Amino acid sequence: MEYTDAFLKEILTRTQRIAVVGVSLNPVRPSYYVARYLTLKGFEVVPVNPVHAGKELFGRTVQGALSDIKTGVDMVDIFRRSEAVPPIVDEALECFGDLQTIWMQIGVSHAEAAEKAQAQGVDVIQNRCPKIEYQRLFGELRMGGFATGVISSKL
Repeated sequence: MEYTDAFLKEILTRTQRIAVVGVSLNPVRPSYYVARYLTLKGFEVVPVNPVHAGKELFGRTVQGALSDIKTGVDMVDIFRRSEAVPPIVDEALECFGDLQTIWMQIGVSHAEAAEKAQAQGVDVIQNRCPKIEYQRLFGELRMGGFATGVISSKL
């Protein structure tokens, strides 16, 4: 699946509230540090994981399911295996009438679920990471320990 930089940048620019499905409370897990990064970049992250429901993560209560989220989200970011995607997409489409994007993490894709979401006007990204794309598109990729384009006065 190929996506233009303009398309990815539009999604990341318009998105404000993200439900991260399958988030871990373990700081070494990718779902944890991606959710943390998105929070630090100003996105409102709603953590979703039934195993950790009711616990706190980044100042937010972990929700057990998408249906437990009382207000809408712009994006659902899926950190689950590909075979777990269809019911997540179904729940997202049912719960959030204004949903704009379904984002499946690196290694995660499901053609039928993607088609279903797209048929309802929802943009779908598969096998990509919003953290990596944000860093790449907004000039934050690190090279040699320094952020590109940034000069520190402490050097």
